[in-house]
Amino acid sequence: MDHFTYKNGVLHAEDVSLAMIAEAVGTPVYIYSRATLERHAQVFKAALSALPRTHIAFAIKANPNLAVLNVLARQGFGADVVSGGEISRALAAGMKAQDIVFSGVGKTRAELAQALDAGIGQFNIELEEEGAVLAEMAAQMGKTASAVLRVNPDVDAGTHAKISTGKSENKFGVPISEAMGIFARLSGLPALNLRGVACHIGSQLFDLAPLEAAYARIGELVSELRAAGHGIDRVDLGGGLGVPYERDKVPPSPADYGAMVERVTRGWDVTLMFEPGRVIVGNAGVLLTRVIWVKPGVARPYVIVDAAMNDLARPAMYDAFHDFEAVRPTGERMVANIAGPVCETGDTFAMGREIDAVLSGDLAIFRTAGAYGATMASTYNSRALVPEVMVDGERFAVVAERVLPEALIAAEHVPGWLRN
Repeated sequence: MDHFTYKNGVLHAEDVSLAMIAEAVGTPVYIYSRATLERHAQVFKAALSALPRTHIAFAIKANPNLAVLNVLARQGFGADVVSGGEISRALAAGMKAQDIVFSGVGKTRAELAQALDAGIGQFNIELEEEGAVLAEMAAQMGKTASAVLRVNPDVDAGTHAKISTGKSENKFGVPISEAMGIFARLSGLPALNLRGVACHIGSQLFDLAPLEAAYARIGELVSELRAAGHGIDRVDLGGGLGVPYERDKVPPSPADYGAMVERVTRGWDVTLMFEPGRVIVGNAGVLLTRVIWVKPGVARPYVIVDAAMNDLARPAMYDAFHDFEAVRPTGERMVANIAGPVCETGDTFAMGREIDAVLSGDLAIFRTAGAYGATMASTYNSRALVPEVMVDGERFAVVAERVLPEALIAAEHVPGWLRN
């Protein structure tokens, strides 16, 4: 459920007309619903309520906007981060350092030092050398690094190849067959408190079976580690639950997921860590755009909108589906291609799709754009960086400004030896 609904024939975010936002802010613009964010956070927490000890760390890469993070911090969420910049964002948004989990396969030494200095709660170690370096740095700083070892369980998530992370050929984690030896060597290092293991097999999962298979393997590993004398008090199960980009394709609910986790992990006696991202923010945001032209085509017209692949990259990167709806639908329908103004054939959002009939100047939205939308935006073709708005009941605010080409140009410099 989300809070983007039609009232008197006009699409609203909660109680604010999207047409009003377009007039005030311009297009394209991302719009987030606070009520939807809070509801999704509460539903996810409720789904895990049968588990004895849990920690939820929102995957900031899905949507790093400070206002979004602040809403989730108020719901008791921590942060799953993959860069020093995301650590800074989490802290700036009001998330507690001890509630931050530092994931990522390429943490630099500077980022490790930043995380140690901030006192984050958990490092997810991706390779043995990283663990050794982390232990050495922590000792030099007079600190102890709390960590888990990320394991690759070699389970195919059955999702898009570019967002699959749990197969043996993927870059993430250590092979599960090598985990015992690596854990034993790292656990003996001073200044490193190796407390458990982690796994994450992919994103946008529509089937719980791969997750269950991965968790079963992790459970076996936990038993083996304990049998070898290692203390295990936490297991990070990652994230990955899908959202319904296409309304007729329904993913497992958080309640279904929670029930599976409770059954598979019964008796583990650990704190279970979760890193949801898309499932929290995906349907909490839309991308509002305006039709520039309806261009006649050989087979069907092209609806050219002012949003482009630099604003919403998922269709160009993953052939991803985003529902397209008119802000003021007439009830008429048309079959068209939807494309942006960027000078790339790949700047298309849909081909041959039945949509609300639209004309030049009409407003429309791409739904389910709250995750991996603005965070992946660029300034390709010297386009402005798309702004973001949050709605709260009858009010709204710009929570990320439109960054204009003039600002980007001002940050660039032509050296004197070229001017001369």
